[in-house]
Amino acid sequence: MGRDGTLRLWLRLPMWGLHALAVVAVTICFVGGAWQLGTYDQRQENERADRQEVPTVPIDEVWSPDQPFLDTMNHRPVTVTGTFGPAQEQHWVSGRTQGGDDGYWLLTPLELADDTGTAILVVRGFSPELGELPTPPASEQTFRVVLEPGEPVDPADVSASAEAEVMASIRVPALVNELPYALFPGFGISTSTDVAGGLALAEVPEPEVSWTVGLRNLAYSLQWWVFGLFALFMWWRMGLELVASERARRAAPDPDRSERVDSLTP
Repeated sequence: MGRDGTLRLWLRLPMWGLHALAVVAVTICFVGGAWQLGTYDQRQENERADRQEVPTVPIDEVWSPDQPFLDTMNHRPVTVTGTFGPAQEQHWVSGRTQGGDDGYWLLTPLELADDTGTAILVVRGFSPELGELPTPPASEQTFRVVLEPGEPVDPADVSASAEAEVMASIRVPALVNELPYALFPGFGISTSTDVAGGLALAEVPEPEVSWTVGLRNLAYSLQWWVFGLFALFMWWRMGLELVASERARRAAPDPDRSERVDSLTP
């Protein structure tokens, strides 16, 4: 029996019930999996929003220079009050992308107004090209920053000196011995245009959320889709058996027809 014959066997009226059952089962499994995947994505978004909506407090309430950078500090908004260091202590940080443009961050130390000689490195803004280092504000400033951990060494950053104007990464240890401050082991990204020196504000990275948040929903979505694949397999297996049975029935000799032929034989 050719391909057309096989197709007719699959489309016989007795097979329609099996086909309908397969469509319903696969649809339910697909919708269930998509719903659970959407729930997983929503859990991720909620976790990210929870981390972004923490209250903004003064930096000394959550961190000090002698403390390591903890996960709870990552992307944490805080307020800082202090005076920026002179222009020669600033750096351009290369390898930044914003709005589809490659460019540089402007990094400036901010000496905190706590009379202890502590300072935090602050990203004041973003520039698509190198230029003259913008002069920092001379007066004491109070503004909001988002805390970020120090960055690993970039192989392209061949200079570890504060005398180099351009750095490939924000490496706090490379500047500790070059700047006259006790530096925090991390940095802050400013969200204030008042201290940006005419530059565009640097985009603050979204909080990183572990893929395991909402893992149960992700597992359920995969489970639903596995059920859907199993339903397809069972439809195919049962269909093959029914088609094979019908072929065998049609190929078998008809005893009633043989008896009728014999009765007509003289």
